[in-house]
Amino acid sequence: MRAIDIADNKPVSLAVVRDLFLLTKPRLTTLVLITTAGAMWAAPTPPSTLVAAMTLLGTALIVGGAHALNMYLERDTDARMTRTRNRPLPSARLSPKAALWFGVVLTAISVPVLALGANPTTALLALVANLTYVLAYTPLKRRSYLSVWVGAFPGAMPPLLGWTAATGRIDATGLVLFGILFAWQIPHSLAIQLFRQDEYGRAGLKIMPAARGERATKHAIVHWLGVQLGVSLLLVPTGLVHRLYLVTALVLGIVFFAWGLWGLRKDAGRRWARSLFAVSIPYLALLFTAAMIDARI
Repeated sequence: MRAIDIADNKPVSLAVVRDLFLLTKPRLTTLVLITTAGAMWAAPTPPSTLVAAMTLLGTALIVGGAHALNMYLERDTDARMTRTRNRPLPSARLSPKAALWFGVVLTAISVPVLALGANPTTALLALVANLTYVLAYTPLKRRSYLSVWVGAFPGAMPPLLGWTAATGRIDATGLVLFGILFAWQIPHSLAIQLFRQDEYGRAGLKIMPAARGERATKHAIVHWLGVQLGVSLLLVPTGLVHRLYLVTALVLGIVFFAWGLWGLRKDAGRRWARSLFAVSIPYLALLFTAAMIDARI
């Protein structure tokens, strides 16, 4: 099958459009937009409909651009992993040049959309996140397991983007929202590494279970689940949320932390790691839903 280059002088088919869309990692981008929208909605004075729409559009563009560039840079490692080998580039449905230009164009369009539609602060934060994801996190994955912590920085930016779009400033509340997502990503990512470590090994990616062992990885997960619980409670002193959120964050955080502790058993293997990963997604969704509701009542 010949890879499609969008520079070819031929009409772009629906299949090509679909593959370009897949380069943006739509499920992950949707989660990003949910946390961005949640932060905007929870702000003391939510932005206008136009500002909110432009913020979400710009965020979708810059995140999608980062994901497309990530797929361009990782096309060889994606070809070695079962879960990624059918992506548009490893399967040769698109050419690398098409993915590169698509990612660059999305990123270039997103910055003025955010700067004019929201404010320059939001645009600058989004650009820093994009560059960190593409130029620091992506290449570091081949060199060090510490890439998880580097990747958590751009991954934690979405709620801060929503907050600055609504308020126009970086303040304590915005930084706590950033911290919640930063801490959440560490156990979430390490859990994936535990149950997919064979695939990561074949792809040549450096992960903590291979470098430090499974037990050290499990202890790191528990440590960061404790940090996650503590950071989530810091949203209360900011005055943004009150009792409803406090109770929800405590219950969810304790359950999540206990799930992590359960993994310290000697017989807790990849099935436990997969379950922790699965639990992490509704945990984050419920936490942000509680914050959104409590901030508006």
